[in-house]
Amino acid sequence: MTQEKELVKEVYGAIATNAVQSCCESACGCDSTTAASAAVGYTAEELAAVPQGANLGLGCGNPLALASITPGETVLDLGSGAGFDAFLAAARVGPAGRVIGVDMTPQMIEKAKANAVQNGYENVEFRLGDIEQLPVADASVDLIISNCVLNLVPDKTKAFREIARVLKPGGRIAISDIVLDKLLPKELLDKPESYTGCISGAITRAEYLHGLQAAGLVDVEVVSEQDAAPLLTGSCCGDGIEIPVGTATSVQVAAYKPAACCSSSCCSS
Repeated sequence: MTQEKELVKEVYGAIATNAVQSCCESACGCDSTTAASAAVGYTAEELAAVPQGANLGLGCGNPLALASITPGETVLDLGSGAGFDAFLAAARVGPAGRVIGVDMTPQMIEKAKANAVQNGYENVEFRLGDIEQLPVADASVDLIISNCVLNLVPDKTKAFREIARVLKPGGRIAISDIVLDKLLPKELLDKPESYTGCISGAITRAEYLHGLQAAGLVDVEVVSEQDAAPLLTGSCCGDGIEIPVGTATSVQVAAYKPAACCSSSCCSS
């Protein structure tokens, strides 16, 4: 396992076990995890609907705001943490649907599973796994969501290919993440907390969108965006980091896997 992954597991494992306070319960500038999540697009109804302890205030957007979820669908949450977005998705897919959360941090998986059992979520499961090698079958997922996680993955090319692999033909993504619009100052690149704080592991907007396209996704677009500096400066994972305005952007990205071709003329071409 790479040094970056070990660092991420250590920091986020500590957050899961409360050895480190979640972002906005620390002395970093926000009043609560609720306030942090509201600032990135979650409604009061969404924030009230999840089990206590599921929202750790670690997101940079609301991927579910992009996703029109149909009851009965299968949703995959990449970097599911304590289960916040997975539980919100579970209510939308209904009892006939299914939500799978994948996270590489054992403590997060343990916390999410406990939340699911204690609150009676029978249509949600959490799997320990790596986004670069997902423990999910080919062409089995209708929708992939993720919230400020792919920037933490060292090999994004593998991650994007895995996303395309597990999506059903016609399946889609709704992802919130951080991209770079300017080069980072050297002092940020040299800080380990800059990586776990979702900054130095980020790639440029062009690289991000091209990576999804190269993996085979189509109609790749940034649906909405906002400057990431107010969201990430002084967060729990990046405490003490000052991000220059205009350097990093929180983006909401949508894309599709091409639908399967059924016509004889298409398939013979």
